[in-house]
Amino acid sequence: MTRRTSLRSALPLLAAVAATSMLAACGSSSSTMVEGAVAGQTVATGSFSGRNDHIVTGSVSIIRDGSDHFVVLADDFSLDGAPDPKIGFGTSGAYDDATTFTALRNKTGAQTYAVPAGIDPTQYNEVYIWCEQFAVALGVAPI
Repeated sequence: MTRRTSLRSALPLLAAVAATSMLAACGSSSSTMVEGAVAGQTVATGSFSGRNDHIVTGSVSIIRDGSDHFVVLADDFSLDGAPDPKIGFGTSGAYDDATTFTALRNKTGAQTYAVPAGIDPTQYNEVYIWCEQFAVALGVAPI
């Protein structure tokens, strides 16, 4: 019984340490993927369609939590494959390569990525899955 009580009392501390580690990772240039759900305000949503003979489907949301923004790919997200898929933003059919901010970690399923502070996703009306190696859009979601 004592062991369970100790574990229960340690859970809030463990959660705080995990949250701090996650926030540090979000600010790091080595990884922008965030584990778990992000609380905040949904500022835009959209659905992907494929480009350049690629199949990209599923929903995407832009979430604002304080001054931080996140790209959230929903459970239904799917990419048929590409050698170097990245996430970025564009406006009215024009990709802005200065917004390429992270590699896509998985070709399917729910994923959350922190947007670097220097990029304001509210200034764009599209989320891109972009193949950096061949400089082509794989999928675009109007938001």
